[in-house]
Amino acid sequence: MSTFRVGVDIGGTFTDIVFLNAEGRLFTKKVPSSVDNYARAIVEGVAEVFADAGIGPDSIHEIRHGTTVASNAILEHKGARVGLITSSGFRDVLEIRTLRMPRLYDLAWEKPPALVERYLRRVVDERINGNGGVERAPTRADIEQAVDKLLEERVEAIAVCLINAYANPAHERLIEAVIREKAPDLPLCISADVLPEMKEYERTSTTVINAYVLPVVGAYLAALRKGLDEDGITAPIYLMQSNGGLTTSETAARLPMHIIESGPAGGVIGSQAIARASGLENVITFDMGGTTAKTSMIARGEVTRALDMQVGGNILHGSRLLTGSGYALKVPAIDLAEVGAGGGSILSIDAGGSLRAGPHSAGASPGPVCYDMGGEDPTITDANILLGYINPRHLVGGALKLNLDKAARIFEEKIADPLGLPVDVAAYGAHLISASNMIRAIKAVSTERGRDPRSYALFAFGGNGPLFAAGMAASIGIKRVVVPPSPGLFSSFGLLYADVEHHYSRTFRRLLSQANPAEMTEAWDKLASEALSQLENEGFTGADAVIERSASLHYKGQIYELAVPAPDGALDAEKLVELAERFGQEHETVYGHRAGPEEPVELVNIAVIGRGVSQTSRVPDELFADAAARPTDTSRQAYFGHEHGWLETPVIARADLADRVVGPAIVEEYDATCLIPPGSTASLDRFGNIVIDL
Repeated sequence: MSTFRVGVDIGGTFTDIVFLNAEGRLFTKKVPSSVDNYARAIVEGVAEVFADAGIGPDSIHEIRHGTTVASNAILEHKGARVGLITSSGFRDVLEIRTLRMPRLYDLAWEKPPALVERYLRRVVDERINGNGGVERAPTRADIEQAVDKLLEERVEAIAVCLINAYANPAHERLIEAVIREKAPDLPLCISADVLPEMKEYERTSTTVINAYVLPVVGAYLAALRKGLDEDGITAPIYLMQSNGGLTTSETAARLPMHIIESGPAGGVIGSQAIARASGLENVITFDMGGTTAKTSMIARGEVTRALDMQVGGNILHGSRLLTGSGYALKVPAIDLAEVGAGGGSILSIDAGGSLRAGPHSAGASPGPVCYDMGGEDPTITDANILLGYINPRHLVGGALKLNLDKAARIFEEKIADPLGLPVDVAAYGAHLISASNMIRAIKAVSTERGRDPRSYALFAFGGNGPLFAAGMAASIGIKRVVVPPSPGLFSSFGLLYADVEHHYSRTFRRLLSQANPAEMTEAWDKLASEALSQLENEGFTGADAVIERSASLHYKGQIYELAVPAPDGALDAEKLVELAERFGQEHETVYGHRAGPEEPVELVNIAVIGRGVSQTSRVPDELFADAAARPTDTSRQAYFGHEHGWLETPVIARADLADRVVGPAIVEEYDATCLIPPGSTASLDRFGNIVIDL
C-alpha cells in the first residue's frame, strides 16, 4: 500500500494540509484554524482528507508540521512566567539590550517589555573570565537563596545565563543541579546547552525565549500527539525549524527556540526543491498572504541563512541596519525580509494627501470591505476586485461571496474622490503602491546583500503572491516567474521536501594567522560527533547522515560576523588561507569592499549542520491532483494601467496552460488567482508549475 507524507501549516485564519505519496498523488485541504486549540483543526482536517481520499490512518508515513504556536506566544505575551538567574552585575541585560533602535531619531519609540520582569531576575555572586578561568565561584547558599526566591514566586520555568558561561559552564551546571534537586519537574534552560556563544545580551535573550515558550510548545505537542493517537495515527511528527530543516517533536519540545519562525520556512524549502528539479539555481521567493509579504533568496541552489533574528517586534522593513524592534534570538534562520503588505492591507490618504498601503491590516475579521463582514476601510483586495483581477463569485472556490458594489462605493468615497481620480486609476495606483512596498523586501534580500535580482527567477506563492508577481518582476527586470501548484497552500507543501537538520555551534575565537589547525579540527570534530550521535538516535546513519561545517568570522575589531562554509577534512595552513579567502569574498559581496592582506581575520564561532537525508528524491517526477473546478467566467474586463486600459481578459484554469498562452489572462484556482499581464507568455512545466516569461 502506498504511504503518504503529510505537511501541515497553521496560519492565523486557516490550517493547510497536504498529502503526497511517492508517485506524486496529491490531496489538499484548507480548514479554519481552531485558535483555542490548534491541534484540533489538524486532527479534524486530516480526518476529512481520509474521507475524501478513501484512505486510513495507517497510510500516513510521517507528519511534517510548521506552526506559529511559539511565535504567537511571544507576540501575544502569553508564554510562561519565567525566572532568570544571572551573574551579579548583569541583572538588567534584558533591559539594556544592545542600544539598537528600529526607528532612528524617534524619541517616542519604546522598546518592548522584557520577557522576565525585574523582580523575577535573581543574581548569584560568581565570575568566570573570558578564557574560562574561575575567578570567583558561587556558594551553594547563594544559589539556593536565588532559586528559593523564584520558586516562592511560582515561576513556571527558569533560565540560567551566567557571564562567560560559553567558555566554562561549570557554574551553570552547579545551579542546574540545585534546581533539579528542589524542583525536578520545573522546565529549565541553561545557556551552555542553549547557546554556548559569546555576546551576553543575545545569549541571555535566546535562553530566556527558549524557557518562555518551553511549556507552551510542550503542551501543544502533547495535545497534538494525543489527538492523533486517539484517531489511530501513530506516524512520527517532525517540526519545521526557522533554519529550514526539520527536527523531531521530542527535540522541538526541548529546544523550541528553533521553531519560532517555522511557518515561513516551508515555502522557501519547497521552492528550493522544485527549483533544483527544474534546473533553476537562482531564485527569489515571494510569499504574500493577507497581512504580510515575505521574500527570501536561493543562490546557487542553496538557501541563504541569517545568524540571528528579531522576534516579537514590529514588521521588518527589510533593512538589516534597522534592528532592535523585538527580542534577539541567536539561532540560524532563513534570511527573510518581511513587509506589512498583504491582501488585507488598509489603504489610506496620509497628511500630505498621498495614497498609502498598510502597514495596518483589516485581518480576517472584519476583513476587506468586499467581505461584507463589517469592514469599512478599503484594502488591497478591494482594489484588486475593482480592477477585475479577482472574481467576486470565486474566492476560495466560490465559498466566499464578495460585495463588489459596497467595495466600489467605499473605495470611491475614501480613496478616489479625495485623490481627484477615477476609481479604476486610483485602484491601479493602490495596486502599484502595494507592489512597490513588496519590491523593497525583494531588494532587501538581493541588492542590499550584493546580489543582482535580474539574474534570478521569482517564485511566487501565498494567496496573493501570484496576483502581483509578474508586475513586480517586470519592474525590477526579472524575466521569469514561477507559480507552483496549490500556491495558497504551498508553505505546507514545502514541508514535504525538507531534510532533518540539527545545528551545533560554539565560540572559538582565534586569529586565523595564529590558529592551530589541529586544535581547530578537533573542535569541529567534537561538534560533528554530537550531530552524528543525534542523527543516529533518529535513524540516520552512514550516507544518510551528512555533516556540513561553517565558520563565523570578522576582521579583528569588528562587532558583527559573516558566516561562510568551512573546508572539510583535517585542517592545515593551506585550508586556513582558503577559509580567510572565502570570508574576504563574502565581505566584498555583502559590503562592497574587503580589507587588504595585512588586516587580520578573526574566527569567532564554529558550527556544524547535521543533516539526515534521503537517498531517493522527495520531488516526484509528476504531480497528480484531483481535477480542479472550472472558473465560473470565461472572460471579464480587467484594467492594466494607462498603457493598456480595460481589456477583455480570458479567465482560465491552470490546466489550460498545457498549451502556451499569451497574456493578458487570469488563472483562477481554489486558493489563489494568478495574473498574466499583456505581452507575457505562460505555460506549464512537467511539475505543474505555471512559468511566466516576461
